[in-house]
Amino acid sequence: MIEVTRLTRYYGDHPAVVDVSFSIADKEIVGFLGLNGAGKSTTLKVLAGLILPSDGNVKIAGVDALDAPDSLRQRIGFLPEEPPLYREMRVNDFLVFCGQLKGMTRADAQARLPEVCRLTDLEGREDWLIDELSHGYRKRVGIAQAIIHNPDLVILDEPISGLDPAQIVEMRRVIRGLKDHCTVLLSSHILSEISQTCDRILVLHDGALVAQGTEDELASRAQGGSRLSLSVAGTDPAPLSAALQAFAGATEITVEPAGARIEATCVVEGDQRGALVAHLVGAGLSVWEVTSSEAELEQIFLGLTRNSS
Repeated sequence: MIEVTRLTRYYGDHPAVVDVSFSIADKEIVGFLGLNGAGKSTTLKVLAGLILPSDGNVKIAGVDALDAPDSLRQRIGFLPEEPPLYREMRVNDFLVFCGQLKGMTRADAQARLPEVCRLTDLEGREDWLIDELSHGYRKRVGIAQAIIHNPDLVILDEPISGLDPAQIVEMRRVIRGLKDHCTVLLSSHILSEISQTCDRILVLHDGALVAQGTEDELASRAQGGSRLSLSVAGTDPAPLSAALQAFAGATEITVEPAGARIEATCVVEGDQRGALVAHLVGAGLSVWEVTSSEAELEQIFLGLTRNSS
């Protein structure tokens, strides 16, 4: 769906994004995670066709951002951090107006309204003045204007900014509901939101892409591998210690008795839980449990950005 190759964008002499490359599949929700000033909004604005790259190449559904910018914009819906709303208009009139701005006929935009209001949970508020809506519902109107023309890609810049906890839960549901219809990119510096909303995460730091993958993959990288916790039946730690020492690639091994069982931790490359269980059973041990000890996303992010500095 999206192919970005060596994207670079300068503001004057300041490099906001430097040599960033990534790809995103169709109907995937991907989060751009980074501190303020990391380059998230600049990257999204380039993808939305609002600004041009200083260097590099961007293709969306095979359309080149430089060769056919108008064609590219027709495939994209964009919600900036501050929704671009005419508050004196009613929701339905505003959305039809936005549809017409994006090349739809008035009849087509009106026909699309029920589906858009269902997806953004605006049903029952179509005739409300936008100024009478809460901040959370105005954010939903912002998403509705981004999808009124049924785009292939929807870009949301800080979609939960300023929302209260209840509104955040509702917004998360709305965003997840878009996945069946389009690819979704969103930026946030709120770690828990990225974790609970997105399929994959791209971590930006000082204008560079320092990591990408699922939360588990990022945790593995930040920790130097997957940290496993395990327990086996018995009271003598020596057999388990010997078996772990013999398991290829296992490091940072700890073993200690815990009543009627032995508990241990180790770090391995990738997800090798199945192979480890087979190895322990082959060594004559009765395995009770093997689990992955996931790092908190905050720890993952700090580890990744610290290592890249």
